[in-house]
Amino acid sequence: MEWVERLDQSMNYIEEHLTEEIDYEQLGRIACCSAYRYQRMFTYMAGITLAEYIRRRKLSLAAVDLQGGKERVIDIAEKYGYHSPTAFNRAFQSFHGVAPSSMKDEGVSVKSFSPIVFKIAVKGATEMNYRIETKEAFRIIGVSAPLDKEIENNFMVVPKMWQEASVNGTIQKLAGMMNTPPMGLLGVSASTWAIFSGTGTNQSIQELEQRIIGEWLPSSGYEYASAPDIEVYLNPDPQNSQYEVLLQQKLCLIMYLR
Repeated sequence: MEWVERLDQSMNYIEEHLTEEIDYEQLGRIACCSAYRYQRMFTYMAGITLAEYIRRRKLSLAAVDLQGGKERVIDIAEKYGYHSPTAFNRAFQSFHGVAPSSMKDEGVSVKSFSPIVFKIAVKGATEMNYRIETKEAFRIIGVSAPLDKEIENNFMVVPKMWQEASVNGTIQKLAGMMNTPPMGLLGVSASTWAIFSGTGTNQSIQELEQRIIGEWLPSSGYEYASAPDIEVYLNPDPQNSQYEVLLQQKLCLIMYLR
């Protein structure tokens, strides 16, 4: 329950700093995880990316300010971080469907996007199988790619990396080198893990992780830790695989496919 409360505290931080630059690292500190982990967790819980949520909140408040009629459009744009009036006009019209300058007209309809409040929902109609295991430190070999702090940018980076690894034979080469489970040059500390099993594609893994975060984790007594996500594929066909998701207590997610 504590980590859900910390998520709500992070929402309060966002609300208090919507007219400033939002510090993703601070959001992670509030939630006791890394900035990257926070963004991923937020996306699974809220259904939209963190950057998009902040954008919608700013544009929602901008409409309220403009309806007051006391400030100029250019001042409101600057207030919410749009240093270009053109960029603000474009973003505002894309979200609300009307131009900022029309807000002083009576009867103009705009959107209101309220702050998110995290709660534990009653879910779980479909069971999730898992086991608890203590593992010694193990090593994983593979390929890597630098990731952006804005998690949505990585939605293009990661699939491209996998496609290249598949085309150039890297996945097949790595699969042939595996000799111990979980097979996959990264040091991983010994720890206790909750291990979830599943079958399917990359999309199936994302769906399982979303269920773990939204359904299992809130009542499990586990929390996120500042540790990387790792996906290790145990066969050369990631589109037709069995997989397991490992959650470390105070928590690291590791996914490997078989």
